Amino acid sequence: MDRNQKAEVVSALNAYLADVGVVVVTRNLGLTVAQSTQLRQKMRDAGGTYKVTKNRLAKIALEGTSYTGISDLLTGPVGLASSADPVAAAKVAVEFAKTNDKLEIVGGAMGEVLLNAEGVKALASMPSLDELRAKLVGLLVAPATKLATVTQAPAAQLARVFNAYAEKNAA
Repeated sequence: MDRNQKAEVVSALNAYLADVGVVVVTRNLGLTVAQSTQLRQKMRDAGGTYKVTKNRLAKIALEGTSYTGISDLLTGPVGLASSADPVAAAKVAVEFAKTNDKLEIVGGAMGEVLLNAEGVKALASMPSLDELRAKLVGLLVAPATKLATVTQAPAAQLARVFNAYAEKNAA
């Protein structure tokens, strides 16, 4: 890479990191290309990305963002998993690390809050933003559903009584 290409990579990574909700630092302990592609696909499906860049360029890109604290974690072969949803990237990275011993969770950050490996795993155990929205909608709809069921019950009972009398008289 020449100097201009490095500058483009740094500026693109800096702009991207300014908009994400969480960054998870993972250590690559010999992932194959197929495994790395599988991780990237799972990350994309969850709404996140997984990037492998030179550590020095990533440290420069972290300057000026709220994630400057994770620059100490960028040693050795690392990758950055990130997403706008604070839980999505952590959940995918932790699930992939459980099934593949060649990916290790090093730590991460959620805004200016630094997370160690256990913090990332705790974050991954939380429900995602979409799951929380679904639960909230379910809670809002439940009383209306119950009210409709209760108000229909007397009418349904009357209909069954009338039907029973009609069948009795027909026989």
